[in-house]
Amino acid sequence: MATTHQLDRDTVHREWNNSLAPRLTIDPGDTVVFDTRDAADGYYSPKSTHSDVLARGPFRGHPLTGPVAIRGARTGDVLTVEIIDVKPAAAFGWTAIRPGRGLMPEAEFPKPFLNIWDLTEGTHARMGRDSRVRVPIAPFPGVMGVALDEPGAHSTMPPRKNGGNMDIKQLVAGTTLLLPVWVNGALFSVGDAHAAQGDGEVCVTAIEMMAQVTLRFGLEAGRGFHEPRFRTRGPVASALERGPCYVTTAAGPDLLADAQQAIRYMIEHLVEERGLSREEAYILCSVAVDLKISEIVDVPNWIVSAFLPETVFA
Repeated sequence: MATTHQLDRDTVHREWNNSLAPRLTIDPGDTVVFDTRDAADGYYSPKSTHSDVLARGPFRGHPLTGPVAIRGARTGDVLTVEIIDVKPAAAFGWTAIRPGRGLMPEAEFPKPFLNIWDLTEGTHARMGRDSRVRVPIAPFPGVMGVALDEPGAHSTMPPRKNGGNMDIKQLVAGTTLLLPVWVNGALFSVGDAHAAQGDGEVCVTAIEMMAQVTLRFGLEAGRGFHEPRFRTRGPVASALERGPCYVTTAAGPDLLADAQQAIRYMIEHLVEERGLSREEAYILCSVAVDLKISEIVDVPNWIVSAFLPETVFA
């Protein structure tokens, strides 16, 4: 009979390392309710200020809840992770600009900036200074992954063949993530939950939050995937895409440069037409604007578009 387990956030790890002992061993079909810390490990509070961003110090790794071993999981199998529920575990979330991090050059955002979001409505996050901005909450875990087959410690920052810091906003309740298993037992961990995020997470943080994440695990023997895949329960259109959008585009031979330029144009729009500061505009781009590759076949230029759902303005 399938069992539901609970795993608290009192003990976390901050690296991918296949020598870590599992905190829990479960059977395929079991469900685990994970309590997770936010990406800053509980550092910020509703009273935190811009100066706290740099005072936090260097990034040590995402605090992850786990690992969880799955009985019978073998190298070459696929671990299925059905996302049952993700919900905030605190009344606030945060988004930070840290100079030198994110999509835009440091010269354009040389100072740290912090926005504390009010999550008490339950359905929307309200921006700190500008209460007109209400972003629909669509929570998901930013990090879900299994242990790597390479020995030693590996940073949680980049996404990898084991999953990890994928920051894919479609990994919400109802989606099933398919992870290739690289070591026996799989050794799954989760953390870095987001209340909302735009495709691209351009300032390097979403609406970061403490969370409770409920996942059901299964196994598919011998599937042999090389990188993660996932299946959604229905259409991928989010709550942000059910109304009018304002869209900026950029064309050129470099997708990264195109993405930067599309966001630069969107920041200009938000400052000029919505009265946001440049920092607030950049943060809103990170949590609500979706970057899309609109065209990639007409040499020499490709098009990246940035979609802003205008419904975020109350």
